[in-house]
Amino acid sequence: MEASNSHSFLSHAHLFVLFFLRFVVTTEASKKQLVSAMYVFGDSTVDPGNNNFINTAFKSNFPPYGRDFLNQAPTGRFTNGKLSTDFMASYLGLKELLPPYLDPNLSDEDLVTGVSFASAGSGFDPLTTILGNVIPIPKQLEYFKAYKKRLEGMLGKRRTENHIRNALYFISAGTNDFVINYFSVPIRRQSYTPLTYSHFVLQHVKDFIQNLWREGARKIAVVGLPPMGCLPIMITFNSHNVFLERGCVDKYSSVARDHNLMLQHELFLMQLNFTTAAGAKIIYFDIYGPLDDMIQASQNLGFDEVDRGCCGSGYLETTFLCNEVSYVCSDPSKFVFWDSIHPTEKAYYDLFMAVRPNIGALIND
Repeated sequence: MEASNSHSFLSHAHLFVLFFLRFVVTTEASKKQLVSAMYVFGDSTVDPGNNNFINTAFKSNFPPYGRDFLNQAPTGRFTNGKLSTDFMASYLGLKELLPPYLDPNLSDEDLVTGVSFASAGSGFDPLTTILGNVIPIPKQLEYFKAYKKRLEGMLGKRRTENHIRNALYFISAGTNDFVINYFSVPIRRQSYTPLTYSHFVLQHVKDFIQNLWREGARKIAVVGLPPMGCLPIMITFNSHNVFLERGCVDKYSSVARDHNLMLQHELFLMQLNFTTAAGAKIIYFDIYGPLDDMIQASQNLGFDEVDRGCCGSGYLETTFLCNEVSYVCSDPSKFVFWDSIHPTEKAYYDLFMAVRPNIGALIND
């Protein structure tokens, strides 16, 4: 009798496992059907290597960048491994890595399922991109238009329109406008307060979204600003004692909080205007809260170092200052930041997990 009960239990357990696996496979398949591709615009937080192909100092296609990437390859990503957008593309069942649009070796298959047009050092303020000699956000949109033409050659016009409409669009920029531009160069401060500069940047954000909408985008995610006063480089430049006083500088983080509130309000209004299109969504992705949690509650989340990067001293190094001769920490997963500005792969993964529910809300009608 016991053997019979045991066999029955095992049979039910087996059926449960089969049902669970079928549910997972079906869920993954449905996600693939809901999202045809993923297109990314922005700065170094989402640039997988476009800057490798332009004349700029804002590059990271050399060691120790990419130290924990496949074959320890420096790809142009400003971290030790993957970006949040790579984890998103994998989660959506599109591809394991989201490639840079400017890579001349991309296959048609790579192009169809999505690319990143982002450029490290870019921003919404035209002056920001001039300072870094990088790809402006409007130019990234021009690349997208050229991409659509190429897609029409492969799929035809009608299939391309459907493909574009069912894709996910991800926009991550704005930090450079404040950190590299407004706070560091006096030009904009002569004409704008932090509040009015936020309005200036937000107008460019809205213009870009409207132009992207005209090109057929219907599922758009816009990332807010991080706690800028917690970036190691901002702490270094604004601390009375660089080595002993490494706390976040709230006057910069408060600008980010105010900007994010205004951004959410503007996106809400845009969403109301776009409700006439079936399935159209514009969603705000919060990274301020999750990143702040990593820094303020670091021990609970597994991070030991929160105020300096893994590369070099971690106080100042980024791009070419983080190089082959730089000291590198033994375990980047214990660090929130890889260099003095950019998160580690572990932090990028945690950010992806934090916004994953928003991805579901965006792609499910």
